[in-house]
Amino acid sequence: MTEKGLFQFQPEASEEIDLKALLFKYMRYWYLFLMGAVIGLGMAFLYLRYTTPQYSIKSKVLIRDDKKGGDLLGNSAFGELDMFKSTKNIDNEIEVLTAVSLMQRVLTELSLQTSYYKPGNIRDVELYGEELPLKVIVSKLDSAAYGKSIVLHVKDNNSFEIEEENEAVVSEHQFGQEIQKAYGTFTVVAAAGASSPSSPKNIVVQFIDIRKLANAYNSRLSIEPVNKNASVLMISLVEPVRKKGKDIINKLVEVYNKEAVEDKNLVASNTIQFIDERLTFLTTELSDVEKDVEKYKRQNELTDVSSEAKMFVERASEYNKQLAEFEIQLEVLNSIEKYLRGKGQQYQLVPSTLSIQDPTLLGLIAKFNELQLERERMLRTTQANNLLIQNINDQLANLQVNILENLQNIKRGLVITRDNLKTSMASFESRIQQVPLIERELLEIQRQQGIKQGLYLYLLQKREESAVSLAAAVSNSRVLDPAMVGDEPVKPKKMLVYLLGLMMGLGLPFAWIFVRDLLNDRVQEKKEVEQATKIPILGEVAHNKTGYAVAVTQDNRSPVAEMFRLIRTNLQFATAGKENKVLLVTSSMSGEGKTFFSINIGASLVLTGKKVVILGFDLRKPRLLQELGIPEGPGITDYLISDKLSVDDIVKPSTDVPGLYVVGSGPVPPNPAELMMSPKVGQLLQLLKGNFDHVIIDTAPVGQVADAFTLAPHIDSSIYIVRYGYTHKSQLEIIDDVYKHKKLQHPMLVLNDAQMGNNYGYGYGYGEKPKNSKKRGAVAIL
Repeated sequence: MTEKGLFQFQPEASEEIDLKALLFKYMRYWYLFLMGAVIGLGMAFLYLRYTTPQYSIKSKVLIRDDKKGGDLLGNSAFGELDMFKSTKNIDNEIEVLTAVSLMQRVLTELSLQTSYYKPGNIRDVELYGEELPLKVIVSKLDSAAYGKSIVLHVKDNNSFEIEEENEAVVSEHQFGQEIQKAYGTFTVVAAAGASSPSSPKNIVVQFIDIRKLANAYNSRLSIEPVNKNASVLMISLVEPVRKKGKDIINKLVEVYNKEAVEDKNLVASNTIQFIDERLTFLTTELSDVEKDVEKYKRQNELTDVSSEAKMFVERASEYNKQLAEFEIQLEVLNSIEKYLRGKGQQYQLVPSTLSIQDPTLLGLIAKFNELQLERERMLRTTQANNLLIQNINDQLANLQVNILENLQNIKRGLVITRDNLKTSMASFESRIQQVPLIERELLEIQRQQGIKQGLYLYLLQKREESAVSLAAAVSNSRVLDPAMVGDEPVKPKKMLVYLLGLMMGLGLPFAWIFVRDLLNDRVQEKKEVEQATKIPILGEVAHNKTGYAVAVTQDNRSPVAEMFRLIRTNLQFATAGKENKVLLVTSSMSGEGKTFFSINIGASLVLTGKKVVILGFDLRKPRLLQELGIPEGPGITDYLISDKLSVDDIVKPSTDVPGLYVVGSGPVPPNPAELMMSPKVGQLLQLLKGNFDHVIIDTAPVGQVADAFTLAPHIDSSIYIVRYGYTHKSQLEIIDDVYKHKKLQHPMLVLNDAQMGNNYGYGYGYGEKPKNSKKRGAVAIL
């Protein structure tokens, strides 16, 4: 079995052990955590006491949307009016509501370019609304006024004083008086109750840049849909002054609706103005076109082209028919005339005149035919030369002449009438031929007239529609819930602030300890030694609070004394079956407790009835005799350089621990390293081994000088002291090097100055196990 196996069990529950070690390490500083918790909670209380509470103000607004809420008026007759089209994109409306320009208008209408505060000992309290005893009406502000504060001191109902920021000058003014300053012009007016005793007399007025204030409010303003299926927006704002927050949200919705209506009214007004201008222009154009139509009809003697063209055709047809009748009548007259002028036809009946309706001619022909019939009748009974016959012949001859003259007259009348009809017919035919051209030209003029007239009527209609839109304009939204303030402030949250204060109070000591340990390059815990070297750990020594060099006595049951007894027991287990008379004690550097350990391990061995001697082989900085209160005398240096001194001359008994003997180092030699290589060193140790049960050598630290290594051939075992919080972690490499290269015989480690937090507690010996403890390394720590 290896040495490591003798002194330490293999850990099985390192994670649990680490948690316990961590807990014990931080529990050492419980007072810091308690102090931090008290301070943190106190700071949280002060923060809550003097921090202005902020409240959540919320309002619910319905954005009208025909996709989700139907048509605004439910009347498709107004479908072409932009005013009545309520389709809205919710995201666009959110962007409109969060526009900086909209918020600037809201703040301007609420006159929030000035803020009012009541001075306080810790913080100023903002005043708003009815709390204000006065109000500043700003006429003009320069950019230099932004962020500037003035203090108004109310004297009485009529006057007040202005105290400028960072200026000792105080000016007196009257309420209602216009005040001109380099940074702006404003008027201060008193509110009702300004002279009330309870009304604040000193008011701090701060001028604010509206643009920056609008950006600040926009960053705190939250607008989001209630759900994805509804066009309802929830508008919320966190504001310390509840009335002010309500006014801002209500005014925001009001200005939003007002701007929407103004946009619609602006469109309608511009449309009406444009239509009026166009109507004036169209009226002139339409009048000109109508005059052109009138002039053209007058020039062409027209009333209605279609009816007149129809009349022309009818007249021409009628004239043609009359011409045909006249021609027939002329033919009939010519045939009658020819018939009458024909030979042998003077005593024949004249044929019918057919279509000739002249009564004279008809009467002559009828008389002529009657005489002819009379003559024929008389010739049947009478001779042709009868006077009656001759008389009838004479009458017939006269009638024939009269008929022929009458025929000529009728023919001349018919010819004249026919010629007149032909002339009239030619005129009508000419007009008929001109009708297509006239109709086309008139159609072009009338087309222009129709276009102007249609446009005129259309604009009149649109003007009326725009007038209706202007008169019936409504907002885009409807307020479902006006701005309402929550009962409890949302900032600061008391429980969260107290929790954060407590966490900060506990976290700062924890961080301080963690950072301190992180930056600390000294050994703090046992596991650091175990990880750095394989040298077995003999045990731990608790911190000696008494200040006395001798901690182990017969009746002493202190933790330090018990731990030395435990180390003594472990040392016996470690050297079981081997001679262990010469024990060397060393360390990495001075101050790690080599002398203290040597004295007390010797005292512990003496309690078992052993005879023990301690040698002060730290020839460079001797402290052994000084720690035990023994006066200086001949020591190791004197023995090594002198042949006259014997061992008995340098061995001195301890007055504090009966049975314990010491050998001082003597005077500091100039060459301690060379002196320790003297053969007399071995002789001295051999003599002491014969006279004592245990020889303990207190040597110089091996991390600084090599004196202890010169004693390696003469020792049976060695103990290397590591002090918590003192030994550097880098020096653990020296210990591991000693072990690996076997520079000292049977090396073992003792961890000195153990305190609660270095590990779990104080050590137990080999085979010993604390009650209810779990299995771990060779040394159990309480």
